[in-house]
Amino acid sequence: MPSMMGLLEERERAARQRVEALQAELIEAEAVCERLVIAREVVGRVLAEPHAGDVPPAAAACVSKQPVQVAAAVPGSVVPVWHEGLDVGVLALDYRRIMDILAGGSGPGGQAMNCRQLAVALGLEAVPAKVEGVRSKAKRLAVRGWLAEERPGVFTLLPGRVHDS
Repeated sequence: MPSMMGLLEERERAARQRVEALQAELIEAEAVCERLVIAREVVGRVLAEPHAGDVPPAAAACVSKQPVQVAAAVPGSVVPVWHEGLDVGVLALDYRRIMDILAGGSGPGGQAMNCRQLAVALGLEAVPAKVEGVRSKAKRLAVRGWLAEERPGVFTLLPGRVHDS
């Protein structure tokens, strides 16, 4: 007859395997969603551009030199790639809060922080699901040039990335 502890350990192991499988599926689904959002944005930009034959050459040269106006972010919006002059105001609130914490606006800030520390500073429970959500956002900010990932899972603000909105 199997022991109660053995049965519980077996169920725990099965639950952990299911969690890992679901996390992998979530990561894949987020990647697909992100690619679709990027594709939609690129197609929108291409369709919004004047056709080469519609615009005189002198005007076409001016069009490419005009500064791009970036509207404030809406929930669920994509994190843009950082470039000189881009302000944190273009980021959705969750991303701005991470940037603010790392800049020293609240919490220990001004130093490198791991995702668990960021989650706590954001007022979230330090449970795996919440920490992974913060990790996903911080990784996205790092990939797009807003943050630096000093070591795996440890993030810091890059110079010049936070301006008063």
